[in-house]
Amino acid sequence: MPSPPSPRHHPTPTILLLASLSAAAAETATFPIDITKTRLQLHHHPPSPSSALRVATGIIRTEGFRGLYRGLIPAFARHLFYTPIRIVGYEGLRGVVGDVGVWEKAGIGGFSGVVAQVVASPADLVKVRLQADGHFVSQGLRRRYSGPIDVLNKTVRAEGLRGLWRGLLPNVQRAFLVNMGELACYDQAKRSVIASGIADDNIYAHTLASIMSGLAATILSCPADVVKTRMMSQAASEEGRLRYRNSYDCLVKTVRSEGVEALWKGFFPTWARLGPWQFVFWVSYEKLRQLAGISPF
Repeated sequence: MPSPPSPRHHPTPTILLLASLSAAAAETATFPIDITKTRLQLHHHPPSPSSALRVATGIIRTEGFRGLYRGLIPAFARHLFYTPIRIVGYEGLRGVVGDVGVWEKAGIGGFSGVVAQVVASPADLVKVRLQADGHFVSQGLRRRYSGPIDVLNKTVRAEGLRGLWRGLLPNVQRAFLVNMGELACYDQAKRSVIASGIADDNIYAHTLASIMSGLAATILSCPADVVKTRMMSQAASEEGRLRYRNSYDCLVKTVRSEGVEALWKGFFPTWARLGPWQFVFWVSYEKLRQLAGISPF
């Protein structure tokens, strides 16, 4: 019987495809948690719902079950660019610098995330605005957008082409922190689990590493995520005014009116999403790489 082919190393087009498929699976599985997190971060006053369960049930009550998946299409569009670019970027840079420590990996992960987020930011803005739309409806206001194309058209008309990159700074900050925690921590944690003999390079090692990387990414990124969500969800009024002038203004106003703890609003939904998201992504991605005859991440 012929022996199985040895794993091939880093065929970029295949990795791009496998990363996109794995991200789509993870996004579909965890999107209801993501929209719950976004709605929580949009509440500006203490009397507003603070429970993730209450927010989720409120979405179902006012918008139906489909409301939990409002914004899924632009989320898919985002991950056609964001996840493949950061994964290929990280692996490519890691291959260039060689066997380095965790801090160097953190820098590589952060840089890869920044590049990917700059490219994918317009799709992220469309997703956030569609997710936020239901929040305004629940406040008795009219729905602002009929769908992704309507968001694009209205944003460009009201804010210009640059409006598609509104909130880019907090978006990039968040991407740097998320990928610094996610990619570097997953990489390092998986290697540590395997080296210590806890598990081989299999689903057990992938699960443990994804849990650790999800927690690290959430702790680091939550403040930037709150600012990003509020910056990207705001739309210009009829007079052309915005609630926040820039990311720093949003940060200051949030802390001043709601306290520093507001920067970690949606922490548990974020962690509850990042953990399962990374589990689905990494387990499926590593499995797809194996089936394609590509060496593990």
